[in-house]
Amino acid sequence: VQLQAFGGGLVQAGESLRLSCAASGSIFSINVMGWYRQAPGKQREVVATIASGGATEYAYPVKGRFTISRDNAKNTAYLQMNSLKPEDTAVYYCNAVAQGAGWQRSYWGPGTEVTVAS
Repeated sequence: VQLQAFGGGLVQAGESLRLSCAASGSIFSINVMGWYRQAPGKQREVVATIASGGATEYAYPVKGRFTISRDNAKNTAYLQMNSLKPEDTAVYYCNAVAQGAGWQRSYWGPGTEVTVAS
């Protein structure tokens, strides 16, 4: 599985951005897709995840502001980020968890940088 992320950039506080993550390769095995982020000097943390059936989970700091979605036909996951805050500044990474009979593997895409100016 290969992942490629798009959509990062520099925005002002209160503005919006949408990140996209396109998967290719053995996509039939992907179960969960998600977004993680790593701010300077901090550990990588989960932002939001979405299962193949559509169930979503969000980290508390982004609940109500971010929405994760998935287009299985396009093998793409999205992260709509609204009401951005300076503390959302981080490198955002797309993740996909592939599963099969008796195995599971996590894949990471290259990060895309999001900077929110105050």
